[in-house]
Amino acid sequence: HKAVVNARHGPSPWIVVGVVVVVLFAGAVGFGIYRAHQAAAIVVPPNATATGVPIGKSDAPATIDIYLDFQCPVCRAYEQAAGPTVDQLVAAGAARVIYHPVAYLDRSSSTRYSSRSSAASACAAAAGVFVPYLKLLYANQPPENGDGLPEQTLIDLGHQAGAQGDFATCVSDNTYARWTAAVTDAASRQNVTGTPPVLVNGKQIGNTADALRAAVPEAG
Repeated sequence: HKAVVNARHGPSPWIVVGVVVVVLFAGAVGFGIYRAHQAAAIVVPPNATATGVPIGKSDAPATIDIYLDFQCPVCRAYEQAAGPTVDQLVAAGAARVIYHPVAYLDRSSSTRYSSRSSAASACAAAAGVFVPYLKLLYANQPPENGDGLPEQTLIDLGHQAGAQGDFATCVSDNTYARWTAAVTDAASRQNVTGTPPVLVNGKQIGNTADALRAAVPEAG
């Protein structure tokens, strides 16, 4: 009779609590394994970091961070206006630049061009031709709300920039897609909500060559 009464009242509350704890623990472990797997799956290209592509001497007195999207017309305009100044500062050892090719404007093309071009630029970084590739991507920037550049054009521009080896396979396989996502997520965590913000030693400056020269120590 007691057994029937206990059955009608349901399992012991301690048993319920134990089951809940086990389920929560299993869920936490599973989520931890998932996050660890996701992090391990991000392949960082040679000559890059998990958040961008550094160019220039690591001991330069100034660090310029440029957040860019290859689909962004304003980014293209900034490169045309200030790119030569960036190149001069890097060549003189006055600054190093870290390019962060984010993918915020996938909605502005029918083929997620922001993500595809960023991943292709990672292939260019691996091939040691990131900067000339960047300039070619801007020179051939497709219009917004179109298809974006096709894969073969991304490959051809890489070869034009001097990429060799397995560059074509890297682009075709979208090898660095997860890297692009990681760079974009990292920028979002830094409260970068659009492009192209430019920072010198962590402080945002105006998007002009004059602002860049004024902000970089030893710019001359």
